[in-house]
Amino acid sequence: MGKNKKTLAGLIIGIDASNLRDGGGVTHLIEFLRAAQPYEYGISKIVVWATTETLDKIESRSWIIKSYSSILDGGSVSRILWQKIILYKKACEAACDLLFVPGGRYTGRFSPFVTMSRNLLPFEMKELMRFRWSLKTIRLLVLRSWQSNTFRKADGVIFLTQYAKESVLKITGEIKGKQQVISHGISNRFLMQPRIQRPICEYDFDNPYRMLYVSIISPYKHQWNVIEGLAVLRCAGFPVVLHLVGPSDPKSYALLNASITQWDPLGKWVFYHGEIPYTELHEIYEQAELGIFASSCENMPNILLETMIAGLPIACSDRGPMPEVLGDAAIYFDPESPDSIASALLELINSVGLREKLAQLSFERAQQYSWEKCAGETLAFLSEVAESSGVRVSD
Repeated sequence: MGKNKKTLAGLIIGIDASNLRDGGGVTHLIEFLRAAQPYEYGISKIVVWATTETLDKIESRSWIIKSYSSILDGGSVSRILWQKIILYKKACEAACDLLFVPGGRYTGRFSPFVTMSRNLLPFEMKELMRFRWSLKTIRLLVLRSWQSNTFRKADGVIFLTQYAKESVLKITGEIKGKQQVISHGISNRFLMQPRIQRPICEYDFDNPYRMLYVSIISPYKHQWNVIEGLAVLRCAGFPVVLHLVGPSDPKSYALLNASITQWDPLGKWVFYHGEIPYTELHEIYEQAELGIFASSCENMPNILLETMIAGLPIACSDRGPMPEVLGDAAIYFDPESPDSIASALLELINSVGLREKLAQLSFERAQQYSWEKCAGETLAFLSEVAESSGVRVSD
């Protein structure tokens, strides 16, 4: 068990980021620590264990201790050994009062600990089976088991949306620890005032209306349905083009390429840019006039938040937590229906007033998602769990 002898005024939090290597997990860790004000929550020190690459991305603070062990740069077996055997000793040596494991999987014995539900794909069987019976499917099912066990053992679990919380609890059943929904924030780099909207008649095929969909290329992201939906508009004479941004595995790229070959064989209106570094991603939003988000499985759709705060009118999937995040600030569609996608896009491009209204609504709604708010709510929750686990509150 971890030490529980300090007052909250001197609370020491350990963060096991051993399985955060890239993507949204690392972004969350960097932005959370950048925005954190731990002294306001009785926390005097935060010790972070991570790979050298991740530690190098974290801004230095007087209260952050970056701790490295060579085993952290190893593979999955090394990470399991780290959590199972080494982390307990390291956390005790650092006098940690609580361990925060944002990666969602913990096999160690330090207590109390708080974890976070980050990946909803293992908990939604329909979405998981879009990968058919493959090695990825097996990995996701194993991850479901590991994370379910972690959530049941945890003293606290952070969910990113109410939808995700309800979806996970359907699989895990009741869990013993405290639970709280704490959304991620958005980087100010993406902040752009809503554009002046122009009628579609002012565009032509030499100066087309630019639509943007940023996301990993994957079966549950439905890029091929978006392409087919836009093909309907192109055939009807609308001067629209689609820019796709995001990494891809070979199998998903083959599906995407087949769709592009079928609907845009001359390469005139579908442009796949591949993966763009996160630090440069805001530049692609600046060039767009409408955002599309067609995913059918999300925990916390950070890309959707970026599209919102970038001031774009949005056509969005009606699945998962998307309506919870966007509310009435979008036109929704069935991501599995190209006709539904085409209908939603047509409604937007035909109405300047609707585009102006929705862009402003989503831009304003995005203001509630800040890293400062995320950091404050997270630190308050960690302190609350520590207190309920036996840390004495100072007067």
